[in-house]
Amino acid sequence: MNNQSLIAEFLLLGLTKDHDMKIILFVLFLLMYLLTLIGNSILITAWICDPHLHTPMYFFLGILSFVDICFSTVIVPFVLDQLLDGRAVSFNGCAAQMYIHLLLGGTECVLLGVMAYDRYVAIVFPLRYTVIMSTPVCITLTSCCWLSGGLMALVDTFFTLQLPLCGAKIINHFFCEVLSLLKMACVDTFVTEMVIFSAAIFILLIPSLFTAISYTRIIITIVRIRSSEARLKAFSTCASHLIVVTIFYTTAISMYMRPASKNSENQDKMLSVFYTVTPPMLNPMIYSLRNKDVKRAVRKLFCKQCFH
Repeated sequence: MNNQSLIAEFLLLGLTKDHDMKIILFVLFLLMYLLTLIGNSILITAWICDPHLHTPMYFFLGILSFVDICFSTVIVPFVLDQLLDGRAVSFNGCAAQMYIHLLLGGTECVLLGVMAYDRYVAIVFPLRYTVIMSTPVCITLTSCCWLSGGLMALVDTFFTLQLPLCGAKIINHFFCEVLSLLKMACVDTFVTEMVIFSAAIFILLIPSLFTAISYTRIIITIVRIRSSEARLKAFSTCASHLIVVTIFYTTAISMYMRPASKNSENQDKMLSVFYTVTPPMLNPMIYSLRNKDVKRAVRKLFCKQCFH
């Protein structure tokens, strides 16, 4: 029996032990990561270069793309390395990955709620939109997203790592996920689970409820619009964000809003893929394919590159 003072490193079991499946997963995760980097980088570049995108909506979209790049980079290269040789990760490296993963995940949770509020103001109060969503307000809301994510990550990481860890130094996951480490504790983890659950209420449930309320008000407002063309435009503006929110919140809540003991290890891995790897890849595709302004800015950006 070992405790955390004796554990210098962890060995992650990864997604599978099958060699052929590892090759398939390596190619799949590599393609997803490249799509994430390329798609989000294009969106950020278009947002910076095109003055027409210098609005609150695209400001938050640019921040979301940056968070998605960082979020994916914390996880996917590590997974690719594990699929190749399955090397161990140090205790400090595991702690750092856990904190950064929670920081970025928490920041994205709150940011999606802020983006829902932005769409609410744009549709319900269109004439006052630029006044309500001024530059100082946007910067303040973005800062609150990062501070909320950082606080939640600090609390969850501290309460998890202070637990004495017993048994083998093997984590049955593809990265250092907080719930997987809880299963290695040799003491009752009820208090820590309640802390993580409470943090999830603050960082997950409240923003998701706020988003649901915002979209309820948005739908009521859209239905009252007489022009069918205006209704369609309003729906299309919000549809992309609603798709992202549904994917991210549903899987994240399924992970962290129930006791760790109720989670099967394979189910944990699958849910983790859906909220850590898939959304960062899909976000730029969803926004660019459904948004005329973004498509126009991207075409303009590529035309400039071609002619220069």
